[in-house]
Amino acid sequence: MAFIECRDLHFSYGEETGEVLHGVNLDIERGEFVALLGHNGCGKSTMAKLFNGMLVPTSGTVRVDGIDTAVEDTQLDVRRRVGLVQQNPDNQLVAGIVEEDVAFGPENLGVEPGEIRRRVDAALKAVNMYEYREHAPHKLSGGQKQRIAIAGVIAMETQCIVLDEPTAMLDPRGRQEVMDTITYLNREKGITIVLITHYMDEAVKAGRVVVMDDGQILTDGDPRTVFAQVELLKRHHLDVPQATELIYRLNAAGCTIKGMPLDEQECVAAIASYCGKG
Repeated sequence: MAFIECRDLHFSYGEETGEVLHGVNLDIERGEFVALLGHNGCGKSTMAKLFNGMLVPTSGTVRVDGIDTAVEDTQLDVRRRVGLVQQNPDNQLVAGIVEEDVAFGPENLGVEPGEIRRRVDAALKAVNMYEYREHAPHKLSGGQKQRIAIAGVIAMETQCIVLDEPTAMLDPRGRQEVMDTITYLNREKGITIVLITHYMDEAVKAGRVVVMDDGQILTDGDPRTVFAQVELLKRHHLDVPQATELIYRLNAAGCTIKGMPLDEQECVAAIASYCGKG
C-alpha cells in the first residue's frame, strides 16, 4: 500500500469555477522525493491541500497511510502524517521567538512539554537553525524563515512534507538553503517529500517527476525520462531544464549530440564528447 493514494480524484471549488481535478490516480510511496510540476491553474496547489486534508475530494478518495482524508474524525491523524509548507513563510510564522514558533504545532497536538522541547531542538538542528532558536523570526532572511517553517512541520513528527513552491519568493541563496534542507531530510531522515515547483533545476533533484496539465497527470517518471519528452512538454507550454533545452536546440539545428543532460556538468560533458568526435 502506497503512503499516499489518490483514486479517481475529482475536485471543484464550486460551480462557477468548474472542476479543477479530473479523475487523478496517483500513488506516492513512503520515502519518495517527488517533484510535482505544471503551469498555473493545473491543479498542483489543490493537490497539495488534498494530501493533508486541508481540502477533501468532491469525489474519489485520498488516503494517507491508509486513512481516508475525507473522514472528519481522523483528519488530525492525517495532518500528523503530512505537513504542508506554503510559498510565503511569513504566513506560517506565528510567534516572536524562533523556538516558540517551532513549538506551536506540537503544542496544538497536545504533546507534553518535555517532549516538545526535545522535538523543537531536534527539528531546528535538522534544518541547521539551532543557533537561531532565540532569535526573532522577522529578523531572519527569507531562506532562514522558510527553514523555520519546515522545522515547525518536522517538530510535529510528520512522515511527509508537502512544499508548495517554497522557494518562489526567495533569492538564489535562500533557494539553495531550502533545497539543501529538504534533500537532507529525504535522504538522511527518510521523510517523504512532495515538492511543487516552477524551477526545473529543483525538479531534477527529485527521484520522480509528476507533470500535471488541466487537472490531469500528463506524464510521470524519473527526471531523465520525463524531461527527455521535450516535444510533449513544449506542446503543453511547459519548460525543461536549461541544459536539456540547449542540447535540444543544438540537435534541432543539425548536431547529433547524444543523451539528454539535466544539469550544467552533464551538458558540458555531452558537448565536449560531440566536439571530440567531430
